[in-house]
Amino acid sequence: MNNKAEPKSMFEYRIEPLTKDKKVEDIIGLHRIIKGCPEAEVKIFGSKAMQTKAKAVIDNLVKKQKNYSSQPRVDIVAFQPSVRRDVRTDDNVVTEDQTLIDWDQIREDALTWGKKKWADLPPIKKNFYTESETTSSMSQVQVDNWRKENYNIMCDDLKDGEKRPIPNPICKFEDAFQCYPEVMENFKKAGFQKPTPIQSQAWPIVLQGIDLIGVAQTGTGKTLSYLMPGFIHLDSQPLAREKRNGPGMLVLTPTRELALQVQAECSKYSYKGLKNICIYGGGDRYGQIQDLTKGVDIIIATPGRLNDLQMNNFVNLKSITYLVLDEADKMLDMGFEPQIMKILLDVRPDRQTIMTSATWPYAVRRLAQSYLKEPMIVYVGTLDLVAVSTVKQNIIVTTEEEKRSHIQTFLESMSPKDKVIVFVSRKAVADHLSSDLILRQISVESLHGNREQSDRERALENFKTGKVRILIATDLASRGLDVHDVTHVYNYDFPRNIEEYVHRVGRTGRAGWLVPRSTRPLYD
Repeated sequence: MNNKAEPKSMFEYRIEPLTKDKKVEDIIGLHRIIKGCPEAEVKIFGSKAMQTKAKAVIDNLVKKQKNYSSQPRVDIVAFQPSVRRDVRTDDNVVTEDQTLIDWDQIREDALTWGKKKWADLPPIKKNFYTESETTSSMSQVQVDNWRKENYNIMCDDLKDGEKRPIPNPICKFEDAFQCYPEVMENFKKAGFQKPTPIQSQAWPIVLQGIDLIGVAQTGTGKTLSYLMPGFIHLDSQPLAREKRNGPGMLVLTPTRELALQVQAECSKYSYKGLKNICIYGGGDRYGQIQDLTKGVDIIIATPGRLNDLQMNNFVNLKSITYLVLDEADKMLDMGFEPQIMKILLDVRPDRQTIMTSATWPYAVRRLAQSYLKEPMIVYVGTLDLVAVSTVKQNIIVTTEEEKRSHIQTFLESMSPKDKVIVFVSRKAVADHLSSDLILRQISVESLHGNREQSDRERALENFKTGKVRILIATDLASRGLDVHDVTHVYNYDFPRNIEEYVHRVGRTGRAGWLVPRSTRPLYD
């Protein structure tokens, strides 16, 4: 057996291929065959203990081979953190570095770093709920009947181990906010008569400081279900607002339109002078940075732009104690999970977190497990995909060539009070269809991601005010577009998945409307 140069930081053993068996492979673990027949050169990497164990196994194996005329040569070299190996093939030699990673040390360093990073955080208070006598006196039968009558509300505690009791739902605003007269004044000004089902069950949970997953059909009042408790949370912290050195509440949304919609709601129901800012891509970046430096209490943002400002140290997220992931399924669908992960690295781990969605797919469940701690879940109706029940759905089976004539006939038959959103699959289709309708003297606006932000805002404003009654849009408008007098949704192109169909339908039949609306799925 020919000997070669002694290896470094490993031991080298030459052995004929017929002696290699599964037992040796199992014990050696990391190994590489450097040369093939008639000789095989095996180089083994690992700790000193494993090298010694491998040497003993090989020695025993070789002794059984009676055809060998010489003794094998085994060299053991002390373990080193980094080794260099030659990968030999018939035609060339490739040299590469292999770094041996000490994962235990990395985990220990991460824990040490985390403790140091969050060591100087101010205390946080979460529980602000005082149950009313009316709510506490409800029997279990009354609670069950109320939940069944209000769209079959279902609740569950996702905490491991012993389950906590689910709070009774509230029936009146006073039952949740009797100690907060300014919140009650907001409801009075808005003209609300009673909470929506999701609000009735969510408020008692969130006001207790428990993380919540809220799953309900779009347009059912999910925004106020987290905004009102958030206002109280911010104003009632032990550390005064002016001493926090940053915002206390963060709302992440998937689209600019939804971010602006949440900001409008936040400003409409203002509470004790809390300042908010909307941060989104396509907006004035310099202006957003300037607004942040003036001091804000609430940030409503899309993940991309917020991550940009975070990475450039324009925003401090360590002061966030109340986090909302609004329309979480859409954020995942749009590929924002990496940005969300980076953002949450700078948000204190003992925060209160609220997650809302109209659907409950596996990806959202995985996200909830990662970023919520022992949450409760409230879902209205069912976790299965269900479109808004107050919407009448008509289906037209047609061909691609006939689609233009169908929509033209539909638009020409609209009454003066009708308002319609026409959903298309692609930006180019939105432009072509809107141009075609304008040439036919039909006034329309278009909304899609390739338009400038100012154009998008103007199109939406014209549609909301009624200056234009037809809006051609991509699925950009399927979330956060809260126009209460939309009478029809027309699916010129059927959506790519059933989740988007549910959200499209939800643009009509919004909360507060009792008359059935209409949507037209169009199959080709």
